[in-house]
Amino acid sequence: MEAVTSTQQTIRTRKERIRRFFRKALQNRWLYAMSLPFVVWVFIFSYLPLWGWTMAFQRYRPGRPFWEQEWVGLDHFRTLFQDELFYQVLRNTLVMSLMGLVAGFVVPIFFALMLNEVRQMFYKRFVQTVSYLPHFVSWVVVAGIVTKMLSTDNGAVNDLLMWLGIIDEPIQFMAKGKLFWIIVTLADVWKETGWNAIIYLAAIAGIGPELYEAARVDGANRIQQMWHITLPGIRTTIIILLIMSIGHLISIGFEKQFLLGNNLVREYSQVLDLYALNYGLGMGRFSFGTAINIFNSVVSVILLFTANGIFKRVTKESIM
Repeated sequence: MEAVTSTQQTIRTRKERIRRFFRKALQNRWLYAMSLPFVVWVFIFSYLPLWGWTMAFQRYRPGRPFWEQEWVGLDHFRTLFQDELFYQVLRNTLVMSLMGLVAGFVVPIFFALMLNEVRQMFYKRFVQTVSYLPHFVSWVVVAGIVTKMLSTDNGAVNDLLMWLGIIDEPIQFMAKGKLFWIIVTLADVWKETGWNAIIYLAAIAGIGPELYEAARVDGANRIQQMWHITLPGIRTTIIILLIMSIGHLISIGFEKQFLLGNNLVREYSQVLDLYALNYGLGMGRFSFGTAINIFNSVVSVILLFTANGIFKRVTKESIM
């Protein structure tokens, strides 16, 4: 009898949850209707293309129907992992990603903290506007600027170093592979620092001014206020953005490397996306290029969940 009563109670609870769900959905129907176009957009452009991953397990031939393609299993992945060039490309990707993660993550936070200390609103807005304008400049233009500044023919950097007496003759920066990673990182920092700092400035604006007033009453100087109030106040934002950045650690694109690279620094400039472009699509090896992108995506997902799990355990902050 007690078992029957317990079963009936479970059924009633489940029915009540279903009714509550539909009641809440009906109340928020206009919000769901507004979000529907974005859900459809994400499905069409983010999930529907996953069907194309089947090419990585085929010897894909354009023009043939799907059912006439030859299935080869994991052959393309074996070829990928046996290619020595793949490990060189993976090294370049990881090194440039880590350098970009450190510099591109720390510098915007520092810039936002410094900009927050500016009391003259005119100068603050002027600096903020000028700092995020490079974000809207294409990498084609940025690569041209960087190449010209580092040129041996009246390049600003070489002229300055020679004027200061640091060097006797111009340095061929763009021909030195070991400098390529630094050049790409600095160019990326210059282009994106102002834009990336916007979200930190928005988070700082949400910190209550009474906390700063109380700190000043207690005798805290600006650096102490920054360390004990501002940074803890934006801690959640920092952790969320760091987790998301780690998730994109090897998905760094190829525009910077493609535009700034040349044959002299090819050993240091090729990254996974550029490798897929050159040795996949460029050579008509569509299945091989798809296998590279699958590897890229799977590693990104693993990194995202790993970083999220570590931060959730250590800091109790999470994005999932």
